[in-house]
Amino acid sequence: MSSDATGIFINETHTSAAIWQYRVEKMLLEGKTQYQTYQICNIPRFGKSLFLDYNIQTSIMDEYVFHECMSQPAMILHPNPKKVLVCGGGEGATLREALKHNTVKEAVMVDIDEELVDMVKVHMPEWHQGAFEDPRTTLLHCDARGWIADHKGHGFDVILSDLPNPHEDGPGQMLFTREYFQLCAEAMSEDGVFAMQAGSANENYPECMVSCIETLESMKEVFPYVAGYFGIVSTFFQPWGFVLASKKYDPIALLNETIAERLAARGVSNRYVTPRFWQALFTLPEYLIEAQANSARILTDAEPFVWTA
Repeated sequence: MSSDATGIFINETHTSAAIWQYRVEKMLLEGKTQYQTYQICNIPRFGKSLFLDYNIQTSIMDEYVFHECMSQPAMILHPNPKKVLVCGGGEGATLREALKHNTVKEAVMVDIDEELVDMVKVHMPEWHQGAFEDPRTTLLHCDARGWIADHKGHGFDVILSDLPNPHEDGPGQMLFTREYFQLCAEAMSEDGVFAMQAGSANENYPECMVSCIETLESMKEVFPYVAGYFGIVSTFFQPWGFVLASKKYDPIALLNETIAERLAARGVSNRYVTPRFWQALFTLPEYLIEAQANSARILTDAEPFVWTA
């Protein structure tokens, strides 16, 4: 963090080539949990925003883009999602999006950082919008992978993996591997749907996303249908990648009419993941197709992805 006469700035290293600088209009709260530092501040144009370890996570301007992408494709694709698991998702907004579907009877959220979630409950109500207090919600604070391993056969219809990028020396590396995806599959129902945030979808740093696609595609016996997709997240100054993997349902084959019918029946009204825009979400630009062909690899516990940008 640096400051000058105009106030405070938070600098985020994008790659060795570029640093993005956010001007802080007003610092609302800052501190440190057992796992990470945090700042909640107002940024011109972006509005209220959250930084973790000096990396921007979300802003009030377009948090709906990220969180709809994180939740809605998987929730819509499943014809009757009753049991949902959210891994990570500290702000509560991924949980919020899942709970919009009136089919949901049980929603479990597992986030290791209890201090951060407790802070978010008080200081970021615009994100969770009461999702933590929803009677369908069970909130747990432990290691997501360990918890999933202990819940084989639990029958989750949808698992949403909203976890930190696999940075060097961070716990995220083991949450982007074939072994982790297998554990998720074993905790899912026979027609379960899995979705994950998969990092940058820009031409500068696509390797994490395309390696996640490649890894899930290598598990055809578990997930016959795998599709990468992305959302335009202005807060991140780039498109952001996600991957959907499904045991029985093909997202590309889902008709606009079916999407509209499901959203209406479930009382959901989206701003970004809409029936009209569905096919656009899943239409990847040529540079991502080429990146998968040229630089993707299967991620394993022995050789995980290490985010070095």
